[in-house]
Amino acid sequence: MRTLIWFIYFWGYLLFHWPTLSRGLKALKAGDWETGDALAARHVMRWTGRLLKLAGVTTEVTGLENIPKGRPCVFAANHRSFYDIALMLNQLDAPHGLVAKKEVGNLPLVRGWMRLLHCVFLDREDTRKAMDALKEATEIVKKGYSISIFPEGTRNKGEEGTLLEFKGGAFRIATRAGAPIVPVAITGSREAMENHHMFMHPCHVIIRVLPPIETAGLDRAALKALPEQTRQLILENLEPERIKAKE
Repeated sequence: MRTLIWFIYFWGYLLFHWPTLSRGLKALKAGDWETGDALAARHVMRWTGRLLKLAGVTTEVTGLENIPKGRPCVFAANHRSFYDIALMLNQLDAPHGLVAKKEVGNLPLVRGWMRLLHCVFLDREDTRKAMDALKEATEIVKKGYSISIFPEGTRNKGEEGTLLEFKGGAFRIATRAGAPIVPVAITGSREAMENHHMFMHPCHVIIRVLPPIETAGLDRAALKALPEQTRQLILENLEPERIKAKE
C-alpha cells in the first residue's frame, strides 16, 4: 500500500502542477531564469520532501555548513539508489541541477521540472554527446548554478560501504569552471527501495556533506589525483555499521 500511495503522489503532484511547470518553461524560454528558478526551488523541494516522507525515509544530515556560500560548486556523491536523486534534491541547501542519464530525461513531466533545475542529460553510449553534456554542465556552473553528479556513473549494487571507480566527468566540470568540489557521502539509501524488490520501505539514511575541495590553480598531478582523492574522502565517511545497527 505504501508503494501504491507513493506512485500516486509521484505522478499526481506532477499532473496537478502541470500549469505551474508550463509557466516556468515559458519563463525559461523567454530568458526569465529567475521565475523558473523560484518555481523549481519551491515545488521540487516540496515534492521530493513528501516522497521521502511517504516512503518512510528519515535522514541525518551533517556538514551543510561546508557548502560554499555565494558561489557555485559541483556536488560529487556516491550512488546506491534511485532515491539518491530525491535525497540530493531535498537534503542539501536547495535543489540543484543534476547530471543524469538520458533515460531519466524521457520521463514525461519529470523532464520539464529537470529543465527548470538546469539538469543535463548524459548519453553514456555516445562519446561525443557525453562530452557535449559535460560542456553544457560546465557552462551552467559558470553561470552561477551548482550541479550534482554521481561520479561512479551508475548505481553501486555491491555491499554497503563500498564504492565503484570514480569517472572523471564531475571533475572536468569543476576544474573547467573553476568551482570547488563538495563530496557527499550517502549511507543507507538502497534500503528505501532496491533492497526490497523495488517496494518502498522505511529506512534511515545518513548524509555527510564534506569540506569543499578547491580546484582552481591545481597542477596536472593534483588534477589527475582528484577523482581518487574525492573517492577516498567519501569512502572514509560512509557509515554502514550505524545503518546495520538500526535494522
